[in-house]
Amino acid sequence: MIKDKKQEMRDLSRIEKKTYNFIKNAGEIQTSNIRDKHMCGAVVSLKNMSLVEVFKKYTSYYRKSKKKFVKISSKSLPHNI
Repeated sequence: MIKDKKQEMRDLSRIEKKTYNFIKNAGEIQTSNIRDKHMCGAVVSLKNMSLVEVFKKYTSYYRKSKKKFVKISSKSLPHNI
């Protein structure tokens, strides 16, 4: 399993690496704040590789709607790209 994870990390495209590092530096970012559409597409592939987590949370105390956020998965934190 560990070798498979390392192999996946090496097989990332340039935009996937850029997106991963962008999310890693931001910590936690709202998906609508990712303006580059190529990076938005890379989020999906990173999610499928289980390198990032997409989750919903409330952004305001008085609103009932939730917004989507993305962060680096706790399983992939020790890895550097």
